[in-house]
Amino acid sequence: MVEAQSWTTRRMSNPRLDATTATNTAIADQVIDIPATPPGDVRNGGVGGGVYAVGSYLSPNIFTALIIASWYFSNIGVLLLNKYLLSFYGFRYPIFLTMLHMIACASYSSVAINVLEVVPRQHILSRKQFLKIFALSAIFCFSVVCGNTSLRYIPVSFNQAVGATGPFFTAIFAFLITCKKESAEVYLALLPVVFGIVLASNSEPLFNLFGFLVCVSSTAARALKSVVQGLLLTSDAEKLHSMNLLLYMAPMAALILLPFTLYIEGDVASVTIEKAKGDPFMVFLLIGNATVAYLVNLTNFLVTKHTSALTLQVLGNAKAAVAACVSVLIFRNPVTVMGIVGFAVTTLGVVLYSEAKKRSKSMQK
Repeated sequence: MVEAQSWTTRRMSNPRLDATTATNTAIADQVIDIPATPPGDVRNGGVGGGVYAVGSYLSPNIFTALIIASWYFSNIGVLLLNKYLLSFYGFRYPIFLTMLHMIACASYSSVAINVLEVVPRQHILSRKQFLKIFALSAIFCFSVVCGNTSLRYIPVSFNQAVGATGPFFTAIFAFLITCKKESAEVYLALLPVVFGIVLASNSEPLFNLFGFLVCVSSTAARALKSVVQGLLLTSDAEKLHSMNLLLYMAPMAALILLPFTLYIEGDVASVTIEKAKGDPFMVFLLIGNATVAYLVNLTNFLVTKHTSALTLQVLGNAKAAVAACVSVLIFRNPVTVMGIVGFAVTTLGVVLYSEAKKRSKSMQK
């Protein structure tokens, strides 16, 4: 009891406390406004750190316009670089080039997700999910390799005209695999898509049958991947963000392509080294090409985030026409009036198909 009193006396007789009693009382009567802890995306300058830190200094409209411009630059740039390397520069190794793209996508995706935190990291949770992603990677490989191979044999403008028929193959695979039927309006909208590409093919001055077939195969494989992806990754636990899906698919795709590269393009290493010794600019071309290939995926995500999936679809429809025009201006490949009309009809069909799909979905709700 004595000890307790002596402790109280010492505590209450603290001269510093005595001198500031009034001040402490005043502070205690006040409401102290403690700011809330900002979320992670704000602390990091926005989701993705550097990208959104730049956006914080610009108006939203200007920032969105820059993202859309970057989307066009990367999507058209990778096509033009692929065409230049495979047709004009003499680097005739589309499988190896695709493997470089996959390695770059895996590397950049790892940095974007693990370091810059563009999106939260998701993990593969089961062997079953791993096998599903591996199957998607195989389809993805086939699509990209065929697309790059076609650029060796046909112009970019014709490549884009054939690629615009994607909705036609999506509708076919959706019906064959999932038995999903669309409205009559949706199927009718696909007729000009097919008619336009037939018209463009018959009037293409640089038509190459093999290039046309592998380009059709690439377009069909892209459509198959979108249908299979929606079918395989159905549960909430298995669904992956597009950036996380790329993080896992890209290294799998690179491993799938490696044996094909060694078997079909066995001399690619020696030829690449020799060309690089004679022209160091080639190293820059390959690295730049692989980097732009990754930017295609990054800007797809950014456009969707800052606008909408519908905006991305509209931009995709316009991109084919813009890429065709730019390629004609750069590579000077001949075009015909009927070819232009065929391309225009196909593009119009894609727009009609998109509108019909929207109306069909709104009626089902």
